[in-house]
Amino acid sequence: MDLQLTGNVALITGPAKGMGASISRAFAAEGCKLVLVGRDLSAIEPLAKELTDRGSEVIVQACDVHNADDCEKAVASGIEGFGSVDILVNVAGGTGPIGKTGVETSPQEFDDIVSLNMGGCFHMIRAVAPSMIARRRGKIVNVGGTFGMRGRAGRLSYSASKWGLRGLTKSFALELGTDNINVNYVAPGMVDGPRFREKVCRNMARDLGISEEEAARRHAEDYALRRISEDVDVANACLFLASDVSRQITGADLPVDGGWAAL
Repeated sequence: MDLQLTGNVALITGPAKGMGASISRAFAAEGCKLVLVGRDLSAIEPLAKELTDRGSEVIVQACDVHNADDCEKAVASGIEGFGSVDILVNVAGGTGPIGKTGVETSPQEFDDIVSLNMGGCFHMIRAVAPSMIARRRGKIVNVGGTFGMRGRAGRLSYSASKWGLRGLTKSFALELGTDNINVNYVAPGMVDGPRFREKVCRNMARDLGISEEEAARRHAEDYALRRISEDVDVANACLFLASDVSRQITGADLPVDGGWAAL
């Protein structure tokens, strides 16, 4: 299916690695022009070079999503460089304290992750929405997580921030819908990659006295499809929601988790 994204301008936060890099490559492969934004430009530049070497048009812009002014500048760079920002994909985020109960979590730890995971998306949407409203056209995809759909003991701050991001997504969808702007939420579950293999599986293997491969297999058994998601699965969901194939979908939660959120 031709998603007809060629020539669209996609602004992607957190593109340097993992899901962000995979999402950036997916949009480039569909013919989008890219505005890649993040705090560490040295981490983004190798990806930008890879994509430009393949023929994509790419702007790299410094941006701390905590900072509303930075977000305004990031959107302005896309408009100045390419004429518009048609698609916003909010990937940038963090995990916050892991393994701490809510009582053990400090107020600062809680505030920090909520500010990043919710506030960063708020700043970016607030920055891009006026230009989309003026053109009566736009797609916004917030990348959250399934812990924002089921909750998780020991991950209170992260879970709360992603629940909040769902509310932000739905409210913006209602507010911007009359201007023909879709706002949706993609919720990855556990995603295979270095963090999953070297941290999650390694820690589980150590704690249970099993191999890391066995730990990965046990994680997969938690999901209806009995497999762990990959970065490309998340990227494909973002492409779908950024295209007009999904023109009648807004304010929706799309889990990409092999069925974990449904169980």
